[in-house]
Amino acid sequence: MEIAFGPVPSRRLGRSLGINNIPAKHCSYSCVYCQVGPTPVTEIAPRAFYSPENILHDVRERMGAVRALGEPVDYLSFVPDGEPTLDIRLGAAIDALRPLGLPIAVISNASLIWRPEVRDVLLRTDWVSVKADSVDESLWRRINRPHPGLVLADILEGIRVFSRSYRGMLVSETMLVAGINDTEEALAATASFLRDTGISRSYVSVPLRPPAVKDIRLPDEQAIARAWEIFSAAGVATELLTESEGDAFAFSGDLRKDILAITAVHPLRESALRALVEKSGASMTEVDALIAAGELKAVAHAGEIFYVRRLAPGIP
Repeated sequence: MEIAFGPVPSRRLGRSLGINNIPAKHCSYSCVYCQVGPTPVTEIAPRAFYSPENILHDVRERMGAVRALGEPVDYLSFVPDGEPTLDIRLGAAIDALRPLGLPIAVISNASLIWRPEVRDVLLRTDWVSVKADSVDESLWRRINRPHPGLVLADILEGIRVFSRSYRGMLVSETMLVAGINDTEEALAATASFLRDTGISRSYVSVPLRPPAVKDIRLPDEQAIARAWEIFSAAGVATELLTESEGDAFAFSGDLRKDILAITAVHPLRESALRALVEKSGASMTEVDALIAAGELKAVAHAGEIFYVRRLAPGIP
């Protein structure tokens, strides 16, 4: 598995070079909308995965390859197959990457932020995103399907405590799922929490990519507009992430490696995949070969075709 991938176009971070520091599919949640599929067994005990030295090597190598082809990199972002803070050596990896001179982001579901040692690690970053799909216990369990040892009240308090001491950019992401957390009551409660916590910016998104649970639906335009209005009225700076990030994915010189690294954590819509193939000078026969070899699969979602990597046995 490639640790570094991209850079990918990010609506929040510009050209983000992704760091997949957690193998599939180690996570504390099994979100119904997860774009890399369900979590077979949720876990909350941090442990060692890839070494900080291997992470640095892969990131440095990737940066060199894409920069040689004129591809810019704005951020180094820990955005893995699972929850990045399950990596007990995440802090050491962040420290190892510092000499590269780029800001470092962590996109977390915040499930372990109630632990002081996790907050201490996140304090070393420049930009942190925490998940806040709902502050209602029943809705949280229905959407995020957390490990049974997790307590929502502890997570919310952990976010509050972290916010008071963090000097970087702290943002939140709320994924709207039709018929679950898009009601006025649910949105108002989430907005109140974000306002009181002091989140710098809230991103409201919808499941644009194929979800883990097939019957998950995108909210309608009225529900999306209602979310923006409620969050904004509460005094929370809010931005909607309800459209594709575009097709400008980076080519490093190895098309197969690029496709498999990106699709392991970021399903590629057909237009983006074709643009990447065209940039490489190859043809879609390369994609057909990956599908025939069982390494890639095509999935229909919301009227579009997405390509996702087939992961380890036992992981859909």
